[in-house]
Amino acid sequence: MTGVAVVGAAETTELGKIPHLSQMQLHADAALNAMADAGLTAKDIDGIATAGERPTDLAYYLGITPTWVDGTSVGGCSFMLHVRHAVAAIASGQCTTVLITHGESGRSGVGRSGFPRAPASLAGQFEVPFGPMGPPTMFTLPVLRYMKDYGMTHEQLAMVAVVQREWASMNPRASFQEEITVDDVLNSKMIAYPFHLLECCLVTDGGGALILTKADRAADFPQPPVHILGTGESVETPMISQMDDLTSSRAFKVAGSFAMRDAGISHAEVDHLMVYDAFAHLPIYGLEDLGFCKKGEAADFIWEQNTAPGGCLPMNTNGGGLSYMHSGMYGMYALQESVRQIRGTAPAQVKDANVSLCLGVGGMFGASGCIVFGKEPK
Repeated sequence: MTGVAVVGAAETTELGKIPHLSQMQLHADAALNAMADAGLTAKDIDGIATAGERPTDLAYYLGITPTWVDGTSVGGCSFMLHVRHAVAAIASGQCTTVLITHGESGRSGVGRSGFPRAPASLAGQFEVPFGPMGPPTMFTLPVLRYMKDYGMTHEQLAMVAVVQREWASMNPRASFQEEITVDDVLNSKMIAYPFHLLECCLVTDGGGALILTKADRAADFPQPPVHILGTGESVETPMISQMDDLTSSRAFKVAGSFAMRDAGISHAEVDHLMVYDAFAHLPIYGLEDLGFCKKGEAADFIWEQNTAPGGCLPMNTNGGGLSYMHSGMYGMYALQESVRQIRGTAPAQVKDANVSLCLGVGGMFGASGCIVFGKEPK
């Protein structure tokens, strides 16, 4: 139990293609929407965290003078780490009300800050010279090893995208809503073997923001609080070629197990699951590394509709990075969906969703953050 709750949550007013807003304006739009959701103004915020933009720039842009700042940037799960750090900061009295923002002009590229791979970096020295062209090619390495070792078929990998499109079909904000079949996925353009187009994340504009404060202040806010029950974080390697085990993420295991122990929950108590899905294999790794499935069994678990609408473990209910949104760092959208599910306001609402676990990845299995949300404090 952390004693901290989410009291404000919102995404940008528009999602998808937003060429009329810069990246900083996307941060601001999401922040203002979250403040409105919580009934607050910038004057009420004394803690700020962000990634993709410098917190210095963001605080100045929004007119916030914080007593606590976090610019941790480890890729798409940065926002999970921000939540974890904010919990500690609030609990220790360093600040009272934290704003965490995300905004990316991933599709339109308006005011987008880049993430160049420096030639002197580890990846710049030992991976880039061998020709990988970003995530679509680098993520092929672990999934091909997984397919070889555990016999996962192309059809089973495709089913991840099929199930998530089923969830997206119920979400009016999803980028793609038309349901698809396994054949549709396998007949879509090959991007980098074994990934077909529909097994790769979207490229969009958008963002989101969260506001956290002490749970005992929850009655002061218009929205029902979403309690943070447990948190975890870890990193493994900036080079996917150097993972301990290409079929498992050490960072997933550490962050997930710590968050669940922190929350004091068992697997049976998780009603809803979000696993970062930049590519179709990530939910499979997440299910196994979190302990919901035994090694090599997650593909069958998804194939048998256990994570689909009506299944025993609803997962990625917004449609995920494959069908909902993916502006580059997807973690904020996963957090937003967990909050909606616990509030009971999600477009594809899971019945009696009292505990939601949200797992994020940064880079190519380089980092991970995990947050457990609950309707009631533990």
